[in-house]
Amino acid sequence: MTKNRFNWGEKMPEYIVIILRSIASFSLLLIGARILGKQTISQMTLFDFVAAISLGAIAANLAFNIKIKFHHAVIALAIYVAVIYLLAFISLKNKKGRKLFAGDPTIVIQNGKILEGNMKRMRYTLDYLNQQLREKDVFNIEEVLFAIVETNGTLTVLKKPQFRNVTRQDLMITVMPEKKLPIELIMDGEIMKENLEQNNIQLSWLESELQKRNLTSRNVVYAVMAANGNLYIDKFMDHIHSPIDKE
Repeated sequence: MTKNRFNWGEKMPEYIVIILRSIASFSLLLIGARILGKQTISQMTLFDFVAAISLGAIAANLAFNIKIKFHHAVIALAIYVAVIYLLAFISLKNKKGRKLFAGDPTIVIQNGKILEGNMKRMRYTLDYLNQQLREKDVFNIEEVLFAIVETNGTLTVLKKPQFRNVTRQDLMITVMPEKKLPIELIMDGEIMKENLEQNNIQLSWLESELQKRNLTSRNVVYAVMAANGNLYIDKFMDHIHSPIDKE
């Protein structure tokens, strides 16, 4: 007597199988991304790039390649997530492991001089270097003390002292200390009561501030208290007759 095994391909139409597998694939990939953390979706290192490509390929096959058994694809995806998590843990705890998987930052400009040897080893072109410098508001290489290509491919630039922006500390201007982040109070017309409670802000105070401006929370698309205590409010109806981005 043969066992009656469940087979998506035999029990239901193919398009329904693909729909269900796609939903399952997306859900599993989302779970995997949550396990691996935000670094996987931020500026990626070479290791992160390979990991993301691999996970995406497995998830895509899980979605539409019905020749691959569903549980086989799930096992492969789970193994990849586990291996990536393990390697990330090793990188976190071990400097040599971190260097092996992520590599080292590379200096491409030192004291205004381009280090051609380092650029050749990375196959880093002058056109791309200039583009990256322009994105950092640098149009003259002589202004650069150091430029370093980080392990995620971004360029970090340290200008020479005479070309750096002047700060309040340089001018010895007194600065009021800021000890907290901006606090969102209203979003899309809804008062963020949890934020009020966590920061000991009275609802009555917020309502009085709105009344001073002849507003209610329903009129406000966004309200936030800045770190310096100032209240910023943006209304749904701003009465801007000619918006710049109007098409």
